[in-house]
Amino acid sequence: MIGRLNGILLEKTPPLVLIDCNGVGYECEVPMSTFYNLPSIGEKVVILTHFVVREDAQLLYGFGSDQERATFRQLLKVNGIGAKSALSILSGLSIDDLVQAVAMQDSAMLTRVPGVGKKTAERLLLELKDKFTVAGLTASSSSQPKSASSDVLNALISLGYNEREALAAVKLLSADTTVSEGIKQALKSLSK
Repeated sequence: MIGRLNGILLEKTPPLVLIDCNGVGYECEVPMSTFYNLPSIGEKVVILTHFVVREDAQLLYGFGSDQERATFRQLLKVNGIGAKSALSILSGLSIDDLVQAVAMQDSAMLTRVPGVGKKTAERLLLELKDKFTVAGLTASSSSQPKSASSDVLNALISLGYNEREALAAVKLLSADTTVSEGIKQALKSLSK
């Protein structure tokens, strides 16, 4: 199994990269989060990989961090999610946003990713509910009750704030905050 590539970056064409490792060129697909953090062509690069052998192909997927690779592997375990869908999810959402969506059971955030419909989003939420803590991935938000933080988040979005701003404001709330107090505190933090 190929677990890591260490070599010179020869080509970058989203989502494919070509890495020369001592005269052997390895082509691998990477999520956009990894692609944007790659060095310039001709520079040294280290990529963690996930190798898939199928009946008709041998495929290599690359990641910039162990956390990305672990998330990719967790996504592959979900029924109906293949490598292309997992890459699309990692390209459309940051790992923190994905963990937050699963922790808050927010299917709307997942359906914004191209190729993820409502049923797929609900399946992801159901099957990943307890999996991220096993993989060492945890929500960076406070452990406040799901309903209060979810209600505050929905209120901020309906007031016209984008999802990223609203999530950042909700993360600042304490665990025992009520919905009305949470909305007030979030609006104060967003007005700064």
